[in-house]
Amino acid sequence: MPEIKPDEISAILREQLSNFNAHADLEEVGTVLQVGDGIARVYGLGNVRYGELVEFEDGVRAIALNLEEDNVGVVLMGEGKGIKEGSKVRRTKQIASIKVGEGMVGRVVNTLGNPIDGKGPIAGELYEMPLERKAPG
Repeated sequence: MPEIKPDEISAILREQLSNFNAHADLEEVGTVLQVGDGIARVYGLGNVRYGELVEFEDGVRAIALNLEEDNVGVVLMGEGKGIKEGSKVRRTKQIASIKVGEGMVGRVVNTLGNPIDGKGPIAGELYEMPLERKAPG
């Protein structure tokens, strides 16, 4: 039987502990209470902000618009066939915005600003603009 050396065990433990990362990344996740007509009521997203994007389990995104005390009303930005009562929703911590610039002229994009006209990616310099903002004077 091989001999156990406490110094070797201590060295291995020190090395493993020196690489230990104690950082925890918490995600706020909610549950769908009701869904219909492109709108879902979600419980459990207490810190969601107005205009923030949220994402469902199936990848569909939505914008939080109706912030109430016990639930949040979100508008679906895609087809909601896979979304039902009990589905999970997570915050993205990103305010809904669209990239704008000269390259957008004459292009067809979806509600999130992704090109859908088959002409490839949008060229040129693009600037991030929030969807909900005060209209210019």
